[in-house]
Formats: sequence, structure tokens, C-alpha cells
Amino acid sequence: MLEQRRHQRIRFGQPPAVRIGYRGRVDEGVIENLSHAGLMVRTAQPLEVGRPFGCEFSLFGTACVDLAATAVSRVGDLCGARFQSGPLSRRLIEEAIRSALASGAGSVLAVHELGGRKVLRIAGGLNGSLRNDFMHALTRGGVDEIDLQGVTAVDQAGLALCLVATGRHGAVIGGRSACFAEAWQRALSVPGAPALD
Repeated sequence: MLEQRRHQRIRFGQPPAVRIGYRGRVDEGVIENLSHAGLMVRTAQPLEVGRPFGCEFSLFGTACVDLAATAVSRVGDLCGARFQSGPLSRRLIEEAIRSALASGAGSVLAVHELGGRKVLRIAGGLNGSLRNDFMHALTRGGVDEIDLQGVTAVDQAGLALCLVATGRHGAVIGGRSACFAEAWQRALSVPGAPALD
């Protein structure tokens, strides 16, 4: 599961709302993930692959992003779309992503190969919303090291993922942000916690 995407996807612990305009109708939906190039949205709107639609969203208090997108995939109520963005909307998306990562409301997970070792990197929030991708990387791709220098917020589910990675899969925790190091130390100091560090 080496990261090969041109634009990394950001996931959210609490998916933000999005307004979808399509064929004269406006409905609400939620953003499952977002990149500079597009988004994955969950909506009841009957979006058709190849057709444009309007979307409007704000990530956790950032400036409103209002732009057109084209549906590129659809499975049930989940639709992948590519943005039709200009310079201003690209800048607003960049600022929204940066803010979501800095606050821990958004997360990016990627696997890279460095010197023959697979390194799982997480930036932003280390939380339960990363479970599927995190476990896929561990069990299918194999991970030697977890780099958490970019983590800005961590919850119990995120700590549990790290405990599974180190205790059951032999991964080591490499770089650590201050907030992760503090939470990790507390987790390991609980009576009965495994001695992994």
C-alpha cells in the first residue's frame, strides 16, 4: 500500500457537511475525504458519473469553498468527484486542509519506503477514523516503523491502533510529536499496559 496518489487524501474524525447542488436541487451530504484535486462525498443526491455538480463546504470554521466538481465514481450513496477549481478555490482548499490538519480535525496517512523499510506516516489527528487504512497498511503491506512527528491531536482509538501495531505486528514508533509523546507515555504508564518503549 505504498502511497502513489498525486494528491494525498485527508480524512476526518467527524465528517464535515457539504451542500450539493445538482439539477436544480440542493441537498446536504458529508465529506468522507478530501484532496487538492477532489473529494469523496456521501449524499442522497443521485449524482451521475461524468456530470458536473456544485459543492459548498467549510472545514471547521475556515472560509467557505464554493466550486464545481465532476462525479468520477459512484457506489451507493458514496461519490468520488474531481474539482473544477480556479486559483482562488485551490488556495481556499489548501488553507482548509492546512487548518484541519493543524487542529487535529483532519488526518493524512501514507506509507513510504525508505532505505528498504516501510514507514507509515500520519499527520493531523491520530484517531479511529484511520482504522481501516491503518490496519490495511499493517496487515497487507507490512509496516516497519510509524512516524508520528506530524500528529497534532490523539485520542484513545489512535493510541489503541499504535498499541496493536507495536504489540502484535512488530512495528516501532519512530518520530513523535509532543502531543503524541505525552499521550503515549500516559498510555504505557497505565497498570497492566504492555512495556513497548
